Amino acid sequence: MNKDLTVGKPETVLRQFCLPLFGSVLFQQLYNIADSLVAGKFVGENALAAVGNSYEITLIFLAFAFGCNIGCSVVVSKLFGAKEYGRLKTAVYTALISCAVLCTVLMSIGFLFSDALLSCIHTPKNIFSDSALYLKIYIYSIPFVFFYNLCTGIFSALGDSRTPFYFLMFSSLSNIGMDILFVTKFSAMFPRGVDGVAWATFLCQGVSCVLAVVCIFLRLHAIHTAEKISLFSRTLLVDIAKVAVPSVLQQSFVSVGNILIQSVINGFGSGVIAGYAAAVKLNNLVITSLNTIGNGISNFTAQNIGAQKSDRVKNGFRAGYKFDLALCLPITALYLLGGKLLLRIFMESPTGEAMTVGITFLRILAPFYGIIALKIVSDGILRGAGKMNQFMIATFTDLILRVVLAKILSVPFGSTGIWMAWPVGWLISTAMSYIFYVKSIRNRA
Repeated sequence: MNKDLTVGKPETVLRQFCLPLFGSVLFQQLYNIADSLVAGKFVGENALAAVGNSYEITLIFLAFAFGCNIGCSVVVSKLFGAKEYGRLKTAVYTALISCAVLCTVLMSIGFLFSDALLSCIHTPKNIFSDSALYLKIYIYSIPFVFFYNLCTGIFSALGDSRTPFYFLMFSSLSNIGMDILFVTKFSAMFPRGVDGVAWATFLCQGVSCVLAVVCIFLRLHAIHTAEKISLFSRTLLVDIAKVAVPSVLQQSFVSVGNILIQSVINGFGSGVIAGYAAAVKLNNLVITSLNTIGNGISNFTAQNIGAQKSDRVKNGFRAGYKFDLALCLPITALYLLGGKLLLRIFMESPTGEAMTVGITFLRILAPFYGIIALKIVSDGILRGAGKMNQFMIATFTDLILRVVLAKILSVPFGSTGIWMAWPVGWLISTAMSYIFYVKSIRNRA
């Protein structure tokens, strides 16, 4: 069901819209968490390290998928808010065609350079072959990842956050069962373990993608338009690219930064890699949840700007940050008090080093979740308003600081120094994003 985000109390509208988005991201994260959980529990610590090591490279492909999601979502939101339904349909078709071309290019690059990327991040020899196997199977699923994310952005732009949630809930829960099934009952077919979890994820992602694409076409068919609809528009592609390209660059550089950090981590051995792989999944669950709410705020901002109701954006900022704080505070307490129990979910017989690394990582980062939440809400409004330059400046500052400090601090403090770089980058980039929001959005609304 399509929903107009330009009417109603902003706090109520955002809560009703963002709650299903939050549920969706929890199930989206189950894909990655399930792979690590099953690998660590049913295969071993090296398998967990291999999946975690490959995950940092898969984030590069996810960066492009996320950029397509945001670019299409912001443009379609503005057109929906302005009730330009003919151009809205053309924007969707243009995005789908462009996404297919981009997938072909990225898959080709992935197959050609996957081993080289793993070598560049100094992947240890004892997990290299498993990392390469997992990564190459993941590359086959790129079209599913892209088109599902694109459809999610379109649903959100139309004010519908429930439909993708239902698809993803079914698919993610199925993935857990399929992961376990493939590495236990079908172990003869998948003798290395990591190939089993990779193929299970491939199948479940395919299901959610196909369902989402079918529903998008049904939803577009239900929107009646009098004019003839074009399947492709260069003008709309440029509009999408103006938002998508900076988002892709931002996410790509973040991914490259994470890979550089992973290369520093890999120098400390498989025990540190396994501890980081488990802890970063818990951290990413929080950050991705906050980013999803930020995406919802982008849709809210874009629809209201399209409907020329910019005065509602300030109220949306306050409502969004209250929503994020309500999420951050209990999770911070949970990670600080129960981090050890949560990490054991991923590791059947963890080494002392792996567990110590994971606990240290969570204790350093968790107290700063409320800070990064402020940045993500500010960034969501900047994206929705098309202020991409300010958004990228703040994000790149965070990234550069984290990479540089991780390398510097790892020398005197070991792996603990790497985790210390996160809060410094978050604090400075949050201040920048909030100042950009105040100067370019709040004071002009």
